[in-house]
Amino acid sequence: MSNAIGRNWEEARRELFTPEEIAESDLRVALIGELIKARQEKGISQKKLEELSGVKQPIIARMEKGQTNPQLGTVLKVLAPLGLTLEIVPLQGK
Repeated sequence: MSNAIGRNWEEARRELFTPEEIAESDLRVALIGELIKARQEKGISQKKLEELSGVKQPIIARMEKGQTNPQLGTVLKVLAPLGLTLEIVPLQGK
């Protein structure tokens, strides 16, 4: 592997990760970003989201920081009080 110093992140990440790993990471970032955005737009604290969803605040915090790989059921529980859900859609270009 070539030295990544002085190269941009996109080049380095293409060398370090498979396209599937990159797609999964991008999806996680987008999902968590939407969760945080919806929570903040509704003025709901993580503690209030705990009350509404039944998911403990420390788990919500770890989700928002990208420090956990939550189960699908946990994600759905957190999204529902925010008026969101997941949808299965075709991948772009597939």
